[in-house]
Parts: sequence; structure tokens; C-alpha cells
Amino acid sequence: MLENILLIVSVLLIAIVLLQSNRADGASQIISGGNESLFQNTKERGIELLISRITLALGIIFFIISFVLFIK
Repeated sequence: MLENILLIVSVLLIAIVLLQSNRADGASQIISGGNESLFQNTKERGIELLISRITLALGIIFFIISFVLFIK
């Protein structure tokens, strides 16, 4: 039972991570200094905030289920 729930949560977590905006586009430009806005403090709004919170919740659920299966 828990294994099936873990599988579903895993697939959902992968899907929601792929939906997130790609902030790593400028990561290769760090060395060349081409992206000044990479380390700016920007707030997530709207759908980005929702996706971020869903990712956090699914990650916590994933680790809890994994821990319970490990103890079991």
C-alpha cells in the first residue's frame, strides 16, 4: 500500500519539478559574469509560488513515506 503511494508521489514530484521555471539558464554564465540578476532576491508570485509550495509538500511527503518504509 505505502509502496504504491510512494510511487505516485514520486511521479508527481518529478512532474512538478519539470514544471518549475528554469532558473539554471544563467548558471553557465556565472563564470563569464553574464548574468547579474542570478543572485537577486526575487519573490515568487502566482503560479510559481503554488508550484513551489506543491513541490515542497510532495518532497516532505516523499521523505516521510520513505522513512516509514525504512523503519518498517
